[in-house]
This record gives sequence, C-alpha cells and structure tokens, in this order.
Amino acid sequence: MAFELPPLPYAEDALEPAYSARTISFHYGKHHKTYVDTLNKLVADTDLAGKTLEDVIMAVADKPEKQPVFNNAAQVWNHTFFWNGMKPGGGGAPDGELGEKIAATFGSYEQFVEAFKAAAVGRFGSGWAWLVADNEELKIVSTPNAEMPTAQGVKPLLVVDVWEHAYYLDYQNLRPVYTQTFFDKLVNWEFVAANWAHAK
Repeated sequence: MAFELPPLPYAEDALEPAYSARTISFHYGKHHKTYVDTLNKLVADTDLAGKTLEDVIMAVADKPEKQPVFNNAAQVWNHTFFWNGMKPGGGGAPDGELGEKIAATFGSYEQFVEAFKAAAVGRFGSGWAWLVADNEELKIVSTPNAEMPTAQGVKPLLVVDVWEHAYYLDYQNLRPVYTQTFFDKLVNWEFVAANWAHAK
C-alpha cells in the first residue's frame, strides 16, 4: 500500500485570517504532498514497502544511509500532526487537567506561551517547536529540519512548524507573531489533551 496524503481535518480556508487558504494550498497541497510522493518512490521495492509510516520512521532513524527516507517519512508525520493541532475558532488557554498541568509546570499559561515562543523563535533555520510528555512531565523542545521527538522516545503533544514555508506568505519574517497567533487563534487543545491522556 502506497502512502497517501491524509485529508485535512477542515477546509483549506477554515483557519482564515490567522492561517490563509493560500498558505495551506502551498504548505499542504505542495510541500506535504511532495513528501508523500517522494517517500513512496524511496520505499518502493524495498523491505520498507508495506510498513506503516511509524514503522518506517523507527526503522531508519539514526541511519545516515537512510536519511532521505527518514526526512520524507518524518515530514509526512510531522505535518499531519501539525494540521491536527489546529482548528477553526481555536486558541486561548486550555482548561481541565491539561491546563492545570501546564500552569503547574511553567508557572502560568502565559509563561508557557512565552517559553514556547522562545523555542520556536530560537530554532535557527528550519524546524519544529514541540510540547512533549517525557515520563509524564511536560517539556518544550525544538528539533531541526525533519527531526521529531518520537525518535528520542518522548510523546509529542503539540507542534508548531517553523519552516519558513509554514508562515512566510502570511507573516513574512515575523515568526514570533506567527507563533503567538497560533496560540491566540489556532491551537486545538482537545487534540493536545487527547495526546496527553494517551501519554500518561
């Protein structure tokens, strides 16, 4: 079975104006799709054909000779996770157990957002900023390029894509504004809470 581009969980224009249909048409319709298409070419007629996306990622992680396979497989996974972490009418502070855990870990929701923005803005070049669960403790981490926390054995809960193609059409070089807008207008805390529940 070839890998397929997963459908978006909302219409391409559903996140406007915080995240434009034009950005999604390029980011999802071209970048994400190219990772899927390239991955299919790389695994065709190899022992990786027929494996799940997660199994491919774990099979090639930390193998330099398989870096192109890892890059494309991880980018397919990372992007799908990113899309699911947003929703129309999203944003604002989480409530419930997750909200309490974030406040207890980082001091307050506002301090969490500032720490997350620091990780996102501080990532030199292309990459990702993540909220992860590491032995039931919340941490903010940043990874370069296609790297992902899963390969290091921690559970991702939320990610913000800080590759320039993720935000440049809408925000140009204003990565801090893009990241703040993600938390103000886009983040899907139900998705994050479900990931947190499965991580414990």
